[in-house]
Amino acid sequence: MSTDVNRTIDAVWRIESPRLIAGLMRMVRDLDLAEELAQDALVAALERWPRTGVPDNPGAWLMATAKHRAIDRLRRAKLLDRKHEQLAYELESDREDADARHTAELDDEIGDDLLRLIFIACHPVLSTEAQVALTLRMLGGLTTPEIARAFLLPEPTVAQRIVRAKRSLGAAQVPFEIPRREELAPRLAAVLGVIYLVFNEGYSASSGEDWIRPGLCEDALRLGRVLAGLMPREAEVHGLVALMELQASRLGARTAPDGTPILLPDQDRGKWNRLLIGRGLEALERAERLGEVRGPYALQAAIAACHARAATAGETDWVGIVALYDALSTQAPSPVVELNRAVALAMAYGPQAGLDLADQLLDAPALAKYHLLPGVRGDLLAKLGRHAEAKDEFERAAGLAGNERERALLLERAARSAAQA
Repeated sequence: MSTDVNRTIDAVWRIESPRLIAGLMRMVRDLDLAEELAQDALVAALERWPRTGVPDNPGAWLMATAKHRAIDRLRRAKLLDRKHEQLAYELESDREDADARHTAELDDEIGDDLLRLIFIACHPVLSTEAQVALTLRMLGGLTTPEIARAFLLPEPTVAQRIVRAKRSLGAAQVPFEIPRREELAPRLAAVLGVIYLVFNEGYSASSGEDWIRPGLCEDALRLGRVLAGLMPREAEVHGLVALMELQASRLGARTAPDGTPILLPDQDRGKWNRLLIGRGLEALERAERLGEVRGPYALQAAIAACHARAATAGETDWVGIVALYDALSTQAPSPVVELNRAVALAMAYGPQAGLDLADQLLDAPALAKYHLLPGVRGDLLAKLGRHAEAKDEFERAAGLAGNERERALLLERAARSAAQA
């Protein structure tokens, strides 16, 4: 198999697998079976595409192949003829299939396969952590190692969580059907968490050769916008949309043409997308208008808005950002929030103030393998002129980083600190 075709199949799978699994789950109403059918389609692509070439519409090819596999399995299992006919009908008539989907959308307020299946998988029978892990793996397109990094957990822990979640859904005989409107709100926190983590993986990839994965950001933004239309009175939905719009506005400035990361202070703000900034600020205003107090997503959006409103890095309202992080650490306390607050403190009140807080996090178990803790400490030590210590911290951060671009940047900063020591 040629390397080019291999890479193409890998890229297509990353993009199409969540939609493929979502569509299959809607039809077969069995999570494990949907995943197996999707994998069968991938195996068929690996066997055929190197000989025949990648089709013009690879997503449609994968779906059609998976549907054929579904029909074969249904025939072998001698399931209901009605179910078999339904799948065959969808496979064999494009026009009527489109009409059927349109009719289903009229009856289904969610109207988006991927978002609908996220709500279904975020069933109350599971803990919030299990809901998020399962939907990220099955429908968010993230690998188990990527989810583990997002949760700051060991990979085996996340893998077990996903397996147990599947078993729990099966044992409870959870029907894969659209939740009623009154059932949406209890699942909202998990759904928001899924969308947020998918966006984060796109904004700053935890592994691989690329620092950003814009496709994941686009998927998360689309889901957030659909969700805002579905639940227009939920302040935190608009808060999350605001956060994603504002963060996505920087994507064009976050990397050089060769893919090298460009950190926030060094970005050309003329390349920030003003349309997305405008949309983000409007969504933030809606969130603040709807909520009595700003929730965690709205607070993070407000922090992003401080950056968006500053014409230059030097004009950033860091004192205001510190106040927002203070509020966020009260509402949603976590070691990662504290680490971000340390950065803000350093920018507002000097690097020693930030280092003092960062040092308090050295014994936090969740940050034991989190590369950004030594990365932040290295940056603050360098600003204090403690270059030998900074070098050690940057090297430690590089050893923990899963992303190749980020690792190279940290090693470069280590070499720079070594030269100044």
